[in-house]
Amino acid sequence: MSKSKKVAYGDKMIAQKDGAVGWMIFNNPDRHNALSVSMWQAIPKILDDFEADENIRVIVLKGAGGKAFISGADISEFKESRASTDAVTRYDEMVQDASDRLNAANRPTIAMIRGYCMGGGLAVAISCDMRIATQNSRFAIPAAKLGIGYRVKSLQPLVSLVGPSFAKEILITARQFDSDEAATMGLINRIVGEDELENYVADYCLRIAENAPLSMITAKRSVEEITRTRADLDHEMCESLVEKCFASEDYAEGRRAFMEKRKPDFHGR
Repeated sequence: MSKSKKVAYGDKMIAQKDGAVGWMIFNNPDRHNALSVSMWQAIPKILDDFEADENIRVIVLKGAGGKAFISGADISEFKESRASTDAVTRYDEMVQDASDRLNAANRPTIAMIRGYCMGGGLAVAISCDMRIATQNSRFAIPAAKLGIGYRVKSLQPLVSLVGPSFAKEILITARQFDSDEAATMGLINRIVGEDELENYVADYCLRIAENAPLSMITAKRSVEEITRTRADLDHEMCESLVEKCFASEDYAEGRRAFMEKRKPDFHGR
């Protein structure tokens, strides 16, 4: 059995190789593993390292600290990273690149979810092949509470996974869903007890590691092709709606309210 090896990517991301399993650990527990810019940027680098190692057969994503998988994007950075149209574009491209890279991984990927899985964290989980969560986990996309609009490409994986009706409910209500609701929607694959999660995922990894890599990658790519959305979407109209969100007073108010720990006062402008 190969020895476990850890490598730090900055101060908030850890890559750990343990036998056939590559662990990508979001290590920002003081902020419930909220995703900073540096953490987004580390995702493709860690995947590159795992995929260069023929011994790694499966990749698992987890959050440090036991209270959250990923609580979302680090909103404290939004004033700098998403305050202008150009900055929003650069930030969104970075996030999309990381999500695309995760989706394109040539190893099976599992999101091991404990606690909060919100916003950008849910996007990361959806980019994985499977999601295994504890009974006490919570899921949400709180964009409507912050005045944020999501681009069509960002929403396509969610709609493909849960369908349009549940996707609308998740986005429009912006509320938290428990694990039972998430399973009903098809948002997660399995629910396990708090004390069972580590062993359950470890057993899944052992099963996957025994399977043929080419068969698994073929299955991944074929399913993705089958679930592709139509090419006749009005992307221009949808993009304009997103730009209006980021240019709005409500977006600025949502950021301020979050930082001031109060309820936002939105006015639809």
